[in-house]
Amino acid sequence: MPALGSPRRDRRLLAPLLLVLGLVLSGCGGVDTVDERASSSSPAADPEFPVSVLSGPVGGDTEVTLDAEPTSIVSLSPTATEMLWAVGAGDQVVAVDDQSDYPEDVPVTKLSGYQPNVEAILEYEPDLVIASDDTGDLVSGLDKARVPTLVLPAAADLEETYSQLERVGQATGHVEEAAELVDETRSGIEQAVADAPELEGVSYFHELSPDLYSATSATFIGSVYGLFGLENIADEAKGGDDYPQLASEYVVGADPDLVFLADGFCCGVTAEDVAKRPGWQQVPAVVDEQVHVIDEDIASRWGPRTLDFVQQVSEILQERETALDGAGG
Repeated sequence: MPALGSPRRDRRLLAPLLLVLGLVLSGCGGVDTVDERASSSSPAADPEFPVSVLSGPVGGDTEVTLDAEPTSIVSLSPTATEMLWAVGAGDQVVAVDDQSDYPEDVPVTKLSGYQPNVEAILEYEPDLVIASDDTGDLVSGLDKARVPTLVLPAAADLEETYSQLERVGQATGHVEEAAELVDETRSGIEQAVADAPELEGVSYFHELSPDLYSATSATFIGSVYGLFGLENIADEAKGGDDYPQLASEYVVGADPDLVFLADGFCCGVTAEDVAKRPGWQQVPAVVDEQVHVIDEDIASRWGPRTLDFVQQVSEILQERETALDGAGG
């Protein structure tokens, strides 16, 4: 499973092993009565709180309850960190994990989302923790300290991304901002897809790492390519894993029309490197110069920058059509 995090080489080489963390979360925190008669010298009561927010996968039944708007949030997920800032809750965040690197100047710490340490997290006195997994009994440990924890697992498609953005908005008191962001993202994605040429029978290989891990259409990454009608060569790989490691011979035999390199920034893989691989000179994507480096963070994180990923794919497909028309004409 691919990593959820930063452009560090050691993390990226483990990316296919870490992307789809599965999650079940239970939250804590009783619902206290909000004093509607607060004096003018006290902060006004927020009508959005208390609030109960779905935690875990879409379709689950676990909720986390927040009595008041959180002002000391800890994020243990790079995607959640991006979501928090995107909905306008950045000022409420006191710490983010060691893999969060966007936006710039987020309060990065040594906290780990892969191996969370409850005691270390509690040092920041959080009133809300957001994570992508319940690794190491994270939720139960925070529950004992009466700290609510919101789990936002790896999304499988765009609708789950929209759901998580809305949940972050609910949990932080930014419901309207989240709704606007979802609307803007949805309309932007629809436009990017409409701008791209209609395709049929065009295949692709999404490379997660130099050792040829990929992602099937059952993943969030695959669902984005599916918006454009692209066919994923990893879907036919044996093993039943959503993040299979493909043999070089398999990729060559599949004749992908496009190759997307999600290991260019982290690992320095280039189109020239791909062309030098034994047997790859005959691959249509190499012949037609359709090997493209993409931002692995944007592609692997299912957050607010998903629109950037979709727009990049759309532009690549438009440029490909222009190039092929020119070559044929």
